[in-house]
Amino acid sequence: MSGSAKRKSRPSLLLRNASDLMKHKSVRATFRISPESIEALSFLSTQLGLKQKSLFDHLLEDTDSLLAIAQSNPKRNIDKKSRIQKTFVISQKSLSSLEKILSEVDASRDDLVEFAIRRLLPILAKERNQQKKRENTLAKIEKHFEHSIELLVEIEKTVGKNDPLYDFYAAVIKTYRNAFDKMEDLVEKGKRISKLELSKFEL
Repeated sequence: MSGSAKRKSRPSLLLRNASDLMKHKSVRATFRISPESIEALSFLSTQLGLKQKSLFDHLLEDTDSLLAIAQSNPKRNIDKKSRIQKTFVISQKSLSSLEKILSEVDASRDDLVEFAIRRLLPILAKERNQQKKRENTLAKIEKHFEHSIELLVEIEKTVGKNDPLYDFYAAVIKTYRNAFDKMEDLVEKGKRISKLELSKFEL
């Protein structure tokens, strides 16, 4: 490719890159949605290690599905009285997707966001099931940890606290305790999912 051809391709490339950057630009948007939807976004953002902005990108990128939901008129299942005003940081791409759908359906922006968040039901149901498994597993780990502590006491009585064997096992228990505390914290945070009424996410 000649030097002049390369120079001609650069402006269009720059414009394309600039357009891509604009899609990911953060904007603030305020919606009136249900407390359950707000909690669901907060929970999944924390539990999955994702920004709420990324969750919105995921929920609003499939415009065809949202159009189908909005056109099926599921408004009868929505209680607007309990809605709360909440400001989110979302991408320009998500906002554009929302505006595109609004131009094609007879629905409010708040309703569309509510419909979009309710599509999280399968993920929420999966997380609730996983949380139950974690709680049951942690109970078993806790019993094992308690037995390990009892064994440390027994080792101390048998060989003494100054014995290298005691030191080695005490180091294992210290590591175990740190790991157990983290597992306990994970399960405790996950208990938020049990308070969500998943029936309210059905469209």
